[in-house]
Amino acid sequence: MRNHDLITPGTWRKSSRSNAAQDACVEIGGGDRVIGVRDTKDRDGGTLVFGSETWRAFAAQVKAGRFDL
Repeated sequence: MRNHDLITPGTWRKSSRSNAAQDACVEIGGGDRVIGVRDTKDRDGGTLVFGSETWRAFAAQVKAGRFDL
């Protein structure tokens, strides 16, 4: 089984920060053990897959403003 096969169908959702006007849209989907990230416009083009704990740590840093420019 491939990692992206562990993502539960129907869990994909578009990021609230996506900007359709600039063609910058991403989606995330989840499973019990992994989180996937893919391009909304090219869903078959590949998926980045992260462990759930790694994703939660990253998301917490984003929410805390760690990556703000």
